[in-house]
Amino acid sequence: MDSHDPHDTPHDAGVSRRGFLTSVSTGAIGVVSAAHLAASTANEAPPDMTAADGQRAVTITVNGEARRLSVEPRWSLLFVLRERLGLTATKTSCERGECGACTVLIDGETRYACMTLAVEADGHAVTTLEGLMQGEALGPVQRAFAEEDGLQCGFCTPGQIMAVEGLLQKTPAPTIDEVREGVSGNLCRCGTYAHIFKAAQRAAELKGARS
Repeated sequence: MDSHDPHDTPHDAGVSRRGFLTSVSTGAIGVVSAAHLAASTANEAPPDMTAADGQRAVTITVNGEARRLSVEPRWSLLFVLRERLGLTATKTSCERGECGACTVLIDGETRYACMTLAVEADGHAVTTLEGLMQGEALGPVQRAFAEEDGLQCGFCTPGQIMAVEGLLQKTPAPTIDEVREGVSGNLCRCGTYAHIFKAAQRAAELKGARS
């Protein structure tokens, strides 16, 4: 008597149950693989381009140092800071101006680096988290975040610190409401807002004591 798997028995449509499940599984894997490939391609850094390919010379003062660079017009300031200058404290996250992880200061104003083209920063002063260091020591806002435990996973922290730095440059002694408004463009997925607010007020104290 021949043995066979009853699941291999063809149905009226001419497709066995096993064959159907196999085809569905193969199709699903193909869809996931295609989606993964598309995401990987979308996240790839812009290719290196030569001046002949349309790059433009810009001069950006980054953390007090004038940097002359050749950039392609479509490159974001975030890309140039991280991939051309190696300033990786400015974080890549949403890349659409929603989370604030890439916050920097441009001429003292808080800006999302992911939403700012590098060519827009030509002739301007950009400050990143690295620029708040005092030699090998933490700056006042960085120190305040450490003292008040103003972070959990830490990924949003560079942007939070830059937002607070920008606030304190304009409002040296902010109220709690002013602090909340000042960091309102920065999301903390860990929900550490109470500590972030305390850190901002502590930073104001540290800056005031230093001045």
